[in-house]
Amino acid sequence: QVQLVESGGGLVQAGGSLRLSCAPSGIIFSINYMGWYRQAPGKQRELVARITSGGTTNYADSVKGRFTISRDYPKNTVYLQMNSLKPEDTAVYYCNVVTPSLNYWGKGTLVTVSS
Repeated sequence: QVQLVESGGGLVQAGGSLRLSCAPSGIIFSINYMGWYRQAPGKQRELVARITSGGTTNYADSVKGRFTISRDYPKNTVYLQMNSLKPEDTAVYYCNVVTPSLNYWGKGTLVTVSS
């Protein structure tokens, strides 16, 4: 059974940077896209960014210009570089991998941005 292994969460000061990574524990074929969602306390989970197998990226309006999603194709590792972090970015971030038939989710990593 393939699992998504996340890392990079933690505590950072406002204006700082953090990079999240997500790597499947095994090989996944036919990936449609990989992405990151987040859920803040008392709020619904929202899409932060995603990247397709062809390299097309999408970002939430709230993170455009600050976050960058990228992918290591040989390893199918997805990264989320987060710059100019704001307190409102505080949330649990979840890695998501979508294939033609399956939807994989990471267990989440907490990002806390202090003011």
